[in-house]
Amino acid sequence: MNQACDGATAQNADANKNLSTDTQSSNVAADMNNQEQTNDAAITTDNSNSTASNSYGSFGTPIGDCGGAKQEELSIFTALFYGILGGFAALFFPCTLPMIPMTISFFLKGSSDKKTGIKRGILYGFSIFLVYFLLSLPFLFLGWGGNVLNSFSTNVWVNLAFFAIFIFFAFSLFGYYDISLPSSISSKIDSKSGIGSFGGIFFMALTLAIVSFSCTGPILGLVLGNIENAKLITPAMAGFGIGLGTPFALFAMFPNLLKAMPKSGGWLNTLKVVFGFIELAFALKFLSNADLVKQWGFLKRELFIGLWILVLILIALYLLGIFQIKKDATFKSTMTMKVLAVFSIVFAGYLSLDFFGKDIRLVSGFPPPKFYSFFHKEEKLTKGSNERTHDLKGLKVYLYLEDAMKEAEKQNKPLMIDFTGWACVNCRKMEENVWTNPEVNKLLSDHFIIASLYVDEQIALPENEQFETPYLDKKVAKTVGDKWFDLSLRDFKSATQPFYALIDPVEHRILNTPRGYTPDDKDYVKFFRMWHK
Repeated sequence: MNQACDGATAQNADANKNLSTDTQSSNVAADMNNQEQTNDAAITTDNSNSTASNSYGSFGTPIGDCGGAKQEELSIFTALFYGILGGFAALFFPCTLPMIPMTISFFLKGSSDKKTGIKRGILYGFSIFLVYFLLSLPFLFLGWGGNVLNSFSTNVWVNLAFFAIFIFFAFSLFGYYDISLPSSISSKIDSKSGIGSFGGIFFMALTLAIVSFSCTGPILGLVLGNIENAKLITPAMAGFGIGLGTPFALFAMFPNLLKAMPKSGGWLNTLKVVFGFIELAFALKFLSNADLVKQWGFLKRELFIGLWILVLILIALYLLGIFQIKKDATFKSTMTMKVLAVFSIVFAGYLSLDFFGKDIRLVSGFPPPKFYSFFHKEEKLTKGSNERTHDLKGLKVYLYLEDAMKEAEKQNKPLMIDFTGWACVNCRKMEENVWTNPEVNKLLSDHFIIASLYVDEQIALPENEQFETPYLDKKVAKTVGDKWFDLSLRDFKSATQPFYALIDPVEHRILNTPRGYTPDDKDYVKFFRMWHK
């Protein structure tokens, strides 16, 4: 294989050749067959080259980067921003918005002077942030890392539970019932919330978090649903507390702003119902995750999109006043509602383009992939443990590393390992938005062999291929997905998907620094360009 690298990289490649190719090959073979898993030895091997550069277990150190491999991940600030947006959105529900003037008036009138009232209002806003921040700490201090979060997010029963919870939340937002703690528990907490100390103010914030849970719970669920790295849950929840608590502090500092607040009323109830429909749409995503992981085949792409279209049409009909969730004599469809109804209908029309073979990139990653459908024939996937490849975006994709490695060696092409997942939204976005780019598609088709390793694949490993591992939360790899996830954690120190690594199939060496989610086409092309033949 030829590589378009500079002299420094070439020297790096020559230096790397001093490592034993035979040892590397045997290590990779052991990885693929999962026999005699010597994880401590793997860690030792990994550390042996750590002084020079990053090492990737049995695949060694990168031969060279050519200045092009920067892994792109969701940042702490992005997670914080998502949380702030969610907290601010949760503020506009009927069970939270009326609390602002009530709480601020309580602090200002119940204090000996205005300065003390303002101080208590600010402490109250800070306490709301603190409540949500403290709830996130187990992810930092109890070892709930990426492997736990991955197992949690791809667990069939967890996804089915979230499906049921979101349906439950949706009907609460429709007004059929309220979700709250038993009055005895709420009263006990409320009795602790005097305003004479920080502890009392904190308990007032905790009371707000409890009594408003029927409104804030679904929004917080949507925020955390976009977080794939367990370490980012803390900034996301902290951001949620900031978004929800900051307005309380601001109104305490500037109480005259209370006059500009919209009065609670019918418009808040309308917003609540619309969010209920959105909850129904997101509930379907959790059901789809379970269906994809188990390959049951009952919620394929066309049915999923059809149900989303139905939800959008129901939103439009509700906003136009054609039907009501519950009888409301005061309901009146305003011009704003009519505009939103038109937008909902237009978006439903956009989704329907998928039935005619058109791309719907705005929602890529949320519906099941095209190879998991009734009518899309250009992509196919056959279920079963004997299926070793599938067609994806015109590309032949191998589902087992050993098959792909042999084919790459046979064709003398680099191997691209694609750690992916059935329930991975960003993986579908890459496949549907980036792999379809003509330049990317041609590069992958002509110059690389692809191994897509699904870390949540539920096909059971033969009993003689199952193995113990310290890298998985359950300590024993029993499925094909466990096998690939162990490889990702052990050799690449990564629990995220998608995750891409380029491998020399002859020397079994990693070619450059792996990448995660890379939505920019040009940046993704740069990752491959220096390694094609």
